[in-house]
Amino acid sequence: GLIFVLHRETGVPVFPVEERPVPTDGVPGEVLSPTQPFPVRPAPVGATKYTPDDAWGFTAFDRAACRRKLAAFGRTGLYAPPSLDGTLLVASANNWGGAAWDPDRQLLVLPVSQVPIYVRMKRTADVTQEELKQPRMGPIGPPTPMAGTPYAFQFGPVLSPLFSPCTPPPWGELMAIDMRGDTHQAWRFTLGTLDKLMPVPLPLAFGTPLSGGPTITAGGLVFIGARADEKFRAFDVETGARLWEVATPASALATPMTYEVDGRQFVVVAAGGHIVTGFRNVSDHIVAYALPR
Repeated sequence: GLIFVLHRETGVPVFPVEERPVPTDGVPGEVLSPTQPFPVRPAPVGATKYTPDDAWGFTAFDRAACRRKLAAFGRTGLYAPPSLDGTLLVASANNWGGAAWDPDRQLLVLPVSQVPIYVRMKRTADVTQEELKQPRMGPIGPPTPMAGTPYAFQFGPVLSPLFSPCTPPPWGELMAIDMRGDTHQAWRFTLGTLDKLMPVPLPLAFGTPLSGGPTITAGGLVFIGARADEKFRAFDVETGARLWEVATPASALATPMTYEVDGRQFVVVAAGGHIVTGFRNVSDHIVAYALPR
């Protein structure tokens, strides 16, 4: 959730960066720095910690179960170290896609995924064979032994009994930060509907977990897929207004690119979905779009 702005040639921070105290009580044997860098601005773009008071669910039963789950983790917050009793990561754990930069308007456009993710360390000697036989989806699953260490690593989302994230929506957003002066938020809105993730396809505009970044054109358009509702959309970079959308063969979990051929501009994106994310439709499509001739 932190954005560091560096001079592209020298690496010197454009905005001040402060070293602030952080927790150091990780796993036994690990030596951690007592401070970590925090940018003075822009402000963090997502939640900076999760607590039991943040518990959310579609029903009272769901909320109560999520409150118990969130209370079970010993650590939360920026730079909270992995631990034996579990750590809640913020903001989420999505590093696929990144942001797009409009140099003329000085706008930074980025997706924000806010789904509670936990990490938990466990001594490898305590991992049972039954745990190792549990199914795995990429990094999500039972504790995985870490070579060269006495620990195993477990990672996954914190979900309610109805499989919704345990913290309130929106779970996916698109936002623009004006990087001039005080680096204020230019616009921000929920991105994605839940119809492709629910047994009953209700198009609830709660936002979906995001994986994939935006592309900005010189004409002032933001193109992005990135979410589970299997749509590819264009927005006005100055206002965030949605200008166009189209269904894709699967979720377009990639950053689009744009190019020109014989004076005609194209936008192309990989729309393959991904089984790790739980998106049910997995494909191998690459799709290109252009205005009619």
